[in-house]
Amino acid sequence: MKIKKIAVLVFVFVLPTVLPAQEALKSIEEDYYGFLALQGLTERPYLNYRTLSDSVWDISSNPHLWELQKLQTRFKLLDAVSLRVYGPELFMSGNTAAPYGQNDGALWQGRGFNASLTGGVRFEGWGIEATFKPQLAFSQNVAFDIMPSNYDSEYGYFWGYGHNVGVDAPQRFGDAPFFIFDWGDSEIRYTWKTLTIGFGTQAIWLGPAYLNPMLHSNNAPTYPKFDIGLRRQSLTIPWLGWYIGDIEARLWVGRLSESDYFDNDPSNDHIMFHGLSFAYAPSFLPGLTLFANRVALVPWAWENLKFILPSDANTIEDQKASFGLWWIFPQVGFEVYGELGIDDFVGSGFPAGYIRYLFHTMLYTVGLKKSIIIRSDKSLYGVFLFEWDCMEMSQDFQYMWRYSPYFHGQIKQGYTNRGQWIGAGSGWGGNSQYLEFKLYYPKGMLSLFIHRNNPDNNYFYSEMIEKKASETAYGANYFWSWKANFVVGLNSEYFITNSLALGGGFAYNFIMNPFYYFYKNDVSKDEYTHNFSFRLTIKYQF
Repeated sequence: MKIKKIAVLVFVFVLPTVLPAQEALKSIEEDYYGFLALQGLTERPYLNYRTLSDSVWDISSNPHLWELQKLQTRFKLLDAVSLRVYGPELFMSGNTAAPYGQNDGALWQGRGFNASLTGGVRFEGWGIEATFKPQLAFSQNVAFDIMPSNYDSEYGYFWGYGHNVGVDAPQRFGDAPFFIFDWGDSEIRYTWKTLTIGFGTQAIWLGPAYLNPMLHSNNAPTYPKFDIGLRRQSLTIPWLGWYIGDIEARLWVGRLSESDYFDNDPSNDHIMFHGLSFAYAPSFLPGLTLFANRVALVPWAWENLKFILPSDANTIEDQKASFGLWWIFPQVGFEVYGELGIDDFVGSGFPAGYIRYLFHTMLYTVGLKKSIIIRSDKSLYGVFLFEWDCMEMSQDFQYMWRYSPYFHGQIKQGYTNRGQWIGAGSGWGGNSQYLEFKLYYPKGMLSLFIHRNNPDNNYFYSEMIEKKASETAYGANYFWSWKANFVVGLNSEYFITNSLALGGGFAYNFIMNPFYYFYKNDVSKDEYTHNFSFRLTIKYQF
């Protein structure tokens, strides 16, 4: 009798129910929801700022390819309380010759075997959201050749403004295998209507970029932060009742940490991170979203909370901003987006300085997506994705000093957390071009991609500062000596059952001139690295 009563309680109070879907940033499932939005089958729940908690998709209104798979199962505990179980998900990868991988949280995919285990639970009720979803990562960290370090650690990055000013971005994280525990997408949050306030470590993705967001991605380990703002909210003029569009706003303060491979000064181990984002989707231009983002890094001290709002006191803070748009046309399955970023203000101010030279510290990202019907009778659909990023320094710095957008004189560690880039994972000082085709079918997804990038052209540009190419032949030396990556790869995801999914992938990474050797016009001396990367994902959804 006791067992029967327990079974009845489980059936009544822990009943599976269909509620809005919620998936981790850059997961196969979240990309799938974006594919549905491109077709007009759902709408993005966010405008510009997204985390796991903000990426809540309603995919129940229309039939779709993966409707038989468990994408959004939650358990109803009480009338007002639900439980969502995430995963578990095991990701494994291997690199034969060099590190390769990005947008993977705390995991550093070095040479050798790498693995990441994530999973957790989420309780929702009475406006409270409590999420526990940590990440445990492992890197075999097999040795590979690196360039001479510019910092206290022999594994540090290879250049900066000097020994004390640059970036905390180790080329290798020590000389032994290591584990990392990260709190991942964990947080506690309260939301009243669209006003939300939370504390936790959930990763942020800012802007429309598919691969390389300028100001924030999930490329680095997470960090503790407090945030407050408005989730996507319709805006109506009082008394007149005119709907003029949707808005979204978020403000946050976080605490970044230094890696063990930068300097030996414990007084600067932590940085205060301020963020502010705003977006508007006008009702009179359906599908269009306009956005603006601003971030600032300052030394960790409570009095520096004042820098949470923009300041012109360029003394201790590193401020960056971006603005842009994305425009989706679901009638034809097409989307276009663009983002411009700046890292500094011109010397003679606004507007005269920008009239004189518009491109000072300017960065940009442009991209597009297009869905196609391959065979509707076989339920085969595709998406083409293209993204172009440029993070190279503007050429007016040839008359000033060494510069890179993620380095800064006031913040020694640069734009990183625990040694990994917070923003663009593959284009922090160079440029990137990415093309991908995804094939969706009822049991999964298959994709083919091509990626070319120069990871850090700013290193070469910085070497030319205060040098005369005509006298030293530096121009000839550097002209042939860019470091470049060319990657071609294949990824897949297959639902073995509606709960169990298996993913896999392979990539060939051709690295040209991995150590920035100066060839002096003799390209026959080029050095190449051939890296093969493999990945396997096993995911179970309750």
